[in-house]
Amino acid sequence: MKTEQITIRQATQSDLPALEWDGEFLHFRRLYDEIFQSMCSGRAVMWVIELPGQGIVGQLFVQLSSSRTELADGHNRAYIYGFRIKPTYRRQGFGSQMMAVAEEDLRQRNFRWVTLNVARDNPQARRLYESLGYRVVASDPGKWSYLDHQGNRRNVLEPAWRMEKMIQNEAACVNA
Repeated sequence: MKTEQITIRQATQSDLPALEWDGEFLHFRRLYDEIFQSMCSGRAVMWVIELPGQGIVGQLFVQLSSSRTELADGHNRAYIYGFRIKPTYRRQGFGSQMMAVAEEDLRQRNFRWVTLNVARDNPQARRLYESLGYRVVASDPGKWSYLDHQGNRRNVLEPAWRMEKMIQNEAACVNA
């Protein structure tokens, strides 16, 4: 999808280094590769925003199925995470546009609900999600871990609010 000067598209393997944002997110290198492999097997989608002359300036990941079915069950509920826009490009509507593209893709896949977690210490992001129709439904301890680019286990604690949004009602799914 093109909107004015940006292109919102699914990520390719050659985009993965750009997701490290000049080293700021180098520690997520293995995680990005795992998410890409999940995309190749149909369990996830990776979206990027590309700006001519600037490259990748935003990203958003969607988990279609997960062992945590309250987040993503592979049929009715999907989970958005890893959503970020480079600071220089925030507050220009790019994030809202990317969310709209991801939600429309999920509608086309016949998903009814989208869930996400927003850090409790990020009220600006919470306001964005609320303006897009998401509502807080629970708290989440935000405990997770990953292997960094050097193979070291990193434990993360990001207390969050669980938010959700219905993107398609039952009537729309009857003939799906």
